[in-house]
Amino acid sequence: MSFSSLVFRNLFRQRMRTALTVVGIAVGITIVVALGTITGGLRQTVGGWLGLNGADFIVGRRGSADFSFSTVSDGEWKAVAAMDGVARATGALIRVTRHGSNPYFILVGVRPEDLAKAPPELVSGRLPRPGTTHEVILGSRAAASDDADPGSTVTIDGERFRVVGVYRGEDVMTDSGAYAPLDTVREIARSPEVVTAVWVAAEPGTNATRLASDIEERFPTLVTISGVEDFGKVDQGIAIMDALNLAVTVLAVGLGAIAVMNTMIMAVFERTREFGILRAVGWRGSRVMRLVLTEAIFLCLVAALLGVVCGVLATKGVMQIEEVQGLLEPRYTVDVFVRAVLIAAGVGLVGALYPALRAVRLSPMEALRHE
Repeated sequence: MSFSSLVFRNLFRQRMRTALTVVGIAVGITIVVALGTITGGLRQTVGGWLGLNGADFIVGRRGSADFSFSTVSDGEWKAVAAMDGVARATGALIRVTRHGSNPYFILVGVRPEDLAKAPPELVSGRLPRPGTTHEVILGSRAAASDDADPGSTVTIDGERFRVVGVYRGEDVMTDSGAYAPLDTVREIARSPEVVTAVWVAAEPGTNATRLASDIEERFPTLVTISGVEDFGKVDQGIAIMDALNLAVTVLAVGLGAIAVMNTMIMAVFERTREFGILRAVGWRGSRVMRLVLTEAIFLCLVAALLGVVCGVLATKGVMQIEEVQGLLEPRYTVDVFVRAVLIAAGVGLVGALYPALRAVRLSPMEALRHE
């Protein structure tokens, strides 16, 4: 009998126990994959916000619990815009409201003249004109949801707007939202003389990193965001998701390792005489250990495959919820699936190490006498 045949025979000897172990590990892998794809989608959304208006970085209020709660006064905005090295400072007020079936509709208030300097990609129509109050451009998803096009009207947060254009957003959230004149959004939000954040573009030849540091030194209550990893300074959501992802991974490894250890210890105990015979016919201890470890790793890789499939299906199921569709779009990246496989392999190694060592320590004579 070949080595691989022996591995398969041993795994299918106790089918129910093997199946339950596979299912238990697969549940953990399912959660890891689902969280990984959802977190990736959130990061993509954040990355889209960073690139708005052609900015190098964002200036927001330090310590804000959520990005939408950040406030930068008009005075701070003007002072940032006047600093050396700043080519453009675009203040925007973000209003999160329900619109249709989307509870996270993003209405971005920005001065039309500022929007014209770094406009989103227009699909049709034009940008709002300076001096107008109730003109709006919709993201392509929002326009499709409202069945709206340039010339039609929509009601957003109780105000009627004339649609003058449709744009393609950088991410699902901006593509499901809209741009409107800043003064009008301030009236809706009852937030005069403040914006949520300022998008800063550095002048050519200016070191954007150094400029961001200068702004933080001059305004201690403000913070600059240059990358996704900096977003936690004004929004705890990404940090919470990362912590949850890590906690679930550790939990999956721990519980999976216990399940594998229990299964393999029982398998080693039941096959004590078999190991004695194998040692008696010339098998080395290293080969016995390799047999036990191979069985465990194969078991976990099958669980990983099942968990990846279930994780993708679970994510697609979550995305059927209308409230989630306008918030993020999951990212099925290679690193998420590689991580799932590595976790499964690690579970197999950790869980089977002790049973494998126990099998190796059995002397042939002792094992043969075992009943």
